[in-house]
Amino acid sequence: QVQLVESGGGLVQAGGSLRLSCTASGLTFNTYRMGWFRQAPGKEREFAAAISWSGVRTDYADSVKGRFTISRDNAKNTVYLQMNSLKPEDTAVYYCAADLGSRIGSMRGDYRYWGQGTQVAVSS
Repeated sequence: QVQLVESGGGLVQAGGSLRLSCTASGLTFNTYRMGWFRQAPGKEREFAAAISWSGVRTDYADSVKGRFTISRDNAKNTVYLQMNSLKPEDTAVYYCAADLGSRIGSMRGDYRYWGQGTQVAVSS
């Protein structure tokens, strides 16, 4: 059974930083593409960042490009999202997602497995 567990969310002031972690179990981690999505209150869940199974390829939403960095440690079955220069509009529940395959994906349908989410709140 695949499980994804996010951690690292919290409350931070605008301009601050947070690092989210997502640890996976029940899968061969280095064969799965990973993604981070976020959902703000009253809005659809949207893509934030993605990384290929090897970690060589990454993709970012325009809204986070240059501020967020996705990375992975296949030895620890963990994917990270380093978030810098946070803005109030980054406030959302952040979800980790996974699916088998080598290519990266930016659509919700590209991912079969989802975590429960971790809350990020950015105050102005």
